[in-house]
Amino acid sequence: MSDFLLPDIGEGIVECEVVEWRVAEGDQIEEDQPIVEVMTDKALVEITAPEAGVVTKLYVAQGQIAKVHAPLYAYQVDGASNNNSEAEPDGAQSAASEKPMAQTTESSNPTGIPAAGRLYDKVPASPAVRRLVREHSLQLTEIAGSGKDGRVLKEDVLAHLDQASQTAASSSQTVVNNQTVKKQAETQAPRVEPLRGVQAVMAKRMVEAASTIPHFHYGEEIDVTALLALRERLKPLAEAQGERLTLMPFFMKAMALAVAEEPIVNAQLNAAGDELYYYPQCNIGMAVDSKAGLMVPNVKNVERLTLLEIAREVGRLTTSAREGRVDQADLKGGTISISNIGALGGTYAAPIINAPEAAIVAIGKTQWLPRFDEQGAVQRQAIMTITWAGDHRFIDGGTIARFCNVWKGFLEAPETMLLHLG
Repeated sequence: MSDFLLPDIGEGIVECEVVEWRVAEGDQIEEDQPIVEVMTDKALVEITAPEAGVVTKLYVAQGQIAKVHAPLYAYQVDGASNNNSEAEPDGAQSAASEKPMAQTTESSNPTGIPAAGRLYDKVPASPAVRRLVREHSLQLTEIAGSGKDGRVLKEDVLAHLDQASQTAASSSQTVVNNQTVKKQAETQAPRVEPLRGVQAVMAKRMVEAASTIPHFHYGEEIDVTALLALRERLKPLAEAQGERLTLMPFFMKAMALAVAEEPIVNAQLNAAGDELYYYPQCNIGMAVDSKAGLMVPNVKNVERLTLLEIAREVGRLTTSAREGRVDQADLKGGTISISNIGALGGTYAAPIINAPEAAIVAIGKTQWLPRFDEQGAVQRQAIMTITWAGDHRFIDGGTIARFCNVWKGFLEAPETMLLHLG
């Protein structure tokens, strides 16, 4: 019998949460077969079998924490039992006597997956939703999913709980006055949930960034009327090639062009604080509000990519982040970041820098507002608010203002970007 040790699955990762076992004790497994899904502090990772055999023991239960380099499960390699039978006939007889019992178990459970595992088997849901379902002792199969392909969302679970609560209340014959309800609510203990995975890492990094980097903020308004019109003209062409063209590719491309004018905004300070590293490539991160927590994957080498290529990467990274399956390489190497709070309705923000980067911009929602043109006439313009945060150890207000002006110029007159494209 061999123990499978949880391998290194990311730089600095020492533990992870077992989200879902794909096998049960006694199951026959093949090489490269998916065995278990675990949630690290960065992404959801699928672990496969190193070789064929039979699972003999699961050391870590679903929902529990597994340690790197510690046994995750035990398995019997195919052929090993036959070799042992020649040397240990008593063991072979014991195995033979246990075989009918195993067959009986398999016949009563043809899937080979324990009841808890079957609840989650074919119902798509994120790890955060699965955790919420387990906390309330529910089954995913009982909840109607409103997401794509029947995916169960957090809202579906909350609606199910609310409906169950209303049903119980309507069947109850006990009348409780408002004062009693209020008193019970005040004395009820809060639900405790450990901070794990991506959320734990985000908490640690935000504290480090806010406490070690002197932030300063710079706000501006950008007239994106012409940019919106250009995107509407280009959208059908992008869709014909299977790409969804949002404003993010324009933001990123204009930012990469502006970095060429003010490269210090794309630089990073070393840990000792005595050297600056100027990066030739512009790897632009974008904050994604996933169900697993805040993730900031980045599009590599934006200065070399076309708008369609950037759109393709933005779509890929957004989908991966929301599913909690971002590749480690996509989370590393960022040089500057964008947080699009406007997608959720925010207008202003004071973003925290994604260390060790030097700057981040929060993009607010676009509003149609009255503005004066050059002749003094009032016109309806699409105004977008933005807020920069810079590392004041080596970036000053004048630098970020000049950089922002270049970036703003490209966004307000997007056709001028053609003059700088290779």
